[in-house]
Amino acid sequence: MKFFSQSFLYDDPWSIVSLAFFMRYPNPYASHVLSCDVVSRTVSPSGTLQTTRLILKSGSLPRWAPQGIVSRAESWVIEESEVDPNGRVMRCTTKNLDHVKALSVEERIVLSQQQDGRSLLSTEARFVSAFGWGLTKSIENHGLTRFKANIQRSRQGLSVILNLIRQSRTQPMTLGAPSSFLDSYSSNSDASAEGRNEQKGEGGSWGKLKSWIRPS
Repeated sequence: MKFFSQSFLYDDPWSIVSLAFFMRYPNPYASHVLSCDVVSRTVSPSGTLQTTRLILKSGSLPRWAPQGIVSRAESWVIEESEVDPNGRVMRCTTKNLDHVKALSVEERIVLSQQQDGRSLLSTEARFVSAFGWGLTKSIENHGLTRFKANIQRSRQGLSVILNLIRQSRTQPMTLGAPSSFLDSYSSNSDASAEGRNEQKGEGGSWGKLKSWIRPS
């Protein structure tokens, strides 16, 4: 079993970061996310918003992985969240529903408002493999390494959505209306080479983001 823990402080208020969290797909850093659907959404008697979403993600196996270790390089992930608007706290748990024998990944996120008005996002993750055959430790280490690499891209993707929300607060940005921010962000983004290539092509996740914000 492997563990991961990290916290990140956003300058934006809790209400904006929690909104961006639920709007984070699609974004140019999440091309591996194939779909995201709301399964249920209810308001508890105490006034918290409880949401369950089903997310389909694509992935790749390391070269040393035995053939047939998983049936397909895609995984269904369930996301269960609870938003407390009074306490200014959001809690979210995600875990994969398939390939759990090869590797089970459970991620817990807590987003809370700080006294100075900023937002603290704390992430904890656990990686457990029951594959055996002398590969358990290698599989868990691979999952941890991939998670560490992807969490930075996740943060960058959330920042894209935060920038869009900030822009919408300073000037109207209705569906179908031109947005100079999208053009300026596309040309000035400091994303990786892969991210920049996706932004230039309409078929990538950046194209999906633009079509979502500004349909043709």
